[in-house]
Amino acid sequence: MKTLEKSVAEKLLKIKAVKLQPNNPFVWASGWKSPIYCDNRKTLSYPQIRTFIKIELSRIILEMYPDVEVIAGVATGAIAQGALVADALGLPFVYVRPTPKDHGLENMIEGDLRPKQKVVIIEDLISTGGSSLKAVEAIRNDGSEVLGMVAIFTYGFPVSEQKFKAAKVKLTTLCGYEAVLSEALAINYITADDIETLQEWRQNPSTWRAE
Repeated sequence: MKTLEKSVAEKLLKIKAVKLQPNNPFVWASGWKSPIYCDNRKTLSYPQIRTFIKIELSRIILEMYPDVEVIAGVATGAIAQGALVADALGLPFVYVRPTPKDHGLENMIEGDLRPKQKVVIIEDLISTGGSSLKAVEAIRNDGSEVLGMVAIFTYGFPVSEQKFKAAKVKLTTLCGYEAVLSEALAINYITADDIETLQEWRQNPSTWRAE
């Protein structure tokens, strides 16, 4: 029987939501060079995969956070999936901007979130954890309780794990970096020699350079 991580990794690779190029790295917005690029918004274009992810995110929330009252999505990548999950669970939905709106009410949280409500945050991708934890901070500052965060994929950077621990936020993901590498190797997308390069990158992504 397939594990959830393997199933998700298989789907992300199939639709090229995750791409691996150890010898021709991508450049992230941060300036980091990276042998991997993940765009989970692609899953929204594939109804079966979109529904699979919605169901699995919803299942985890029901199992881990049965007293959840509100679902929050992190803008912009997790707005659509968060709304789908909220709809599946019959719960209110809000989303959190990276910065307050520069006009009108200058909201950072869009939607109707009341103090002391119990919130689970949906995220599409965890990299360094900075933007994800800003959403946690915004909700806490607004007077609500963050029960935890559930995401589609994490790179598993040590720095992000440390940040989530320091912020006292429980993070659960459908799929991680190791599962993607394992599946990519199994389908001959990458070679055994590539694995070492990909592991080196994850340990020091800010200083890594392709050889």
